[in-house]
Amino acid sequence: MHLETRRMTKILYNKFPKAQISSLPTAVFGGRIIVVLSPSEAEKAVNYLLSAPMLGIDTETRPCFKRGQQHKVSLLQVSTEDTCFLFRLNHTGLTPAIIRLLENKTVPMIGLSLRDDIFGLHKLGDFKPGLFVDLQDHVKEIGIEDLSLQKLYANMLGQKINKRQQLSNWERDILDDRQKDYAATDAWACIQLYKELQRLRATNDYELRIVESEPTV
Repeated sequence: MHLETRRMTKILYNKFPKAQISSLPTAVFGGRIIVVLSPSEAEKAVNYLLSAPMLGIDTETRPCFKRGQQHKVSLLQVSTEDTCFLFRLNHTGLTPAIIRLLENKTVPMIGLSLRDDIFGLHKLGDFKPGLFVDLQDHVKEIGIEDLSLQKLYANMLGQKINKRQQLSNWERDILDDRQKDYAATDAWACIQLYKELQRLRATNDYELRIVESEPTV
């Protein structure tokens, strides 16, 4: 008896219902997390990162709770498939090695809303942005309108990104494990989204469903 196997077409939504996210399994980075606190550590980290085929990238800034208050970028997280480096910029600043990473034009650096990240990093020092790939620009090409990391990951990969640590203090003396996991997951998730986007483009194996805007309360 011949059994024919068929691959299920992925269903994507132009706008993913927020109410459905809470029921999804949580995506967590399961690799190594290495905190970078000095220029010499940054040099070694950048050498390692630039040997990877692609990188996920994100930044974190201490939140402001007073009007007129502003903080500079505290953390730059850069991940491969299995190792994420957390550059504590409030300790190191933009070292020559970190600038070399940000200016590199060989290894694509995948992120979301990168204009904001680059703007914040420029406040720490001058550099010419290298090979950055903003996922928000590319998912629009397949009809997706929700552009946050949480909604994109739920829509494309069926898992939720926990955002509880987003407003934590990123300038504290020692980052706790929850902050490290959060920061690493955000950077790593960008790689996973990019790989899935490439697969969908190559196979055209998806169906876009149009939903109306969610009602406002």
